[in-house]
Amino acid sequence: MAMQSPFFNKRETDPFNTRYGQPNSGLSGSTNSVQGSAATPSAGSAGQQASAATGKDGESKLTVGPNIKLRGVEITDCDTLVVEGSVEATMDSRVIQISERGAFKGSAEIDIAEIRGEFDGSLTVRQKLMIYSTGKVTGKIRYGKVVIEEGGQLSGEISFGTQAAGRQAVPIKTVSSTPMAA
Repeated sequence: MAMQSPFFNKRETDPFNTRYGQPNSGLSGSTNSVQGSAATPSAGSAGQQASAATGKDGESKLTVGPNIKLRGVEITDCDTLVVEGSVEATMDSRVIQISERGAFKGSAEIDIAEIRGEFDGSLTVRQKLMIYSTGKVTGKIRYGKVVIEEGGQLSGEISFGTQAAGRQAVPIKTVSSTPMAA
């Protein structure tokens, strides 16, 4: 005989998930934000989200949605940071993905960086830095490997290698992969 738990199908308002005095308005339930690969906002908040989710492999993912500004934080224990809004932070992570409209300002130590938007600050990429045609990276940059699409921009103090002893500093004022006119 199958028994049904009294906890399933029971909905209660969460006092911590309130917005403007209305419980659960604008955000999906807390169980939805941790089960999928990304949190799904309700129709009332489409395009505006800041969510932490756990993927199928147990990897943690933080998405800062469009029009969201996250400032003065230290991001730790995050496998993947997806920036669609604006982030001003310090982080040590595995992967950072900055979308075309995304911007990150601060310092980051990353294994893999995919930049389609803007990064300004201190960036250490242990493995591979990919700057796409819409990407702009400025500041103090250290990398293991770099790929720059035509149109991508890289400027500042650029160094090859992530260890202090094996680093070869190459001060560059401005580097752009845009072809120069004759």
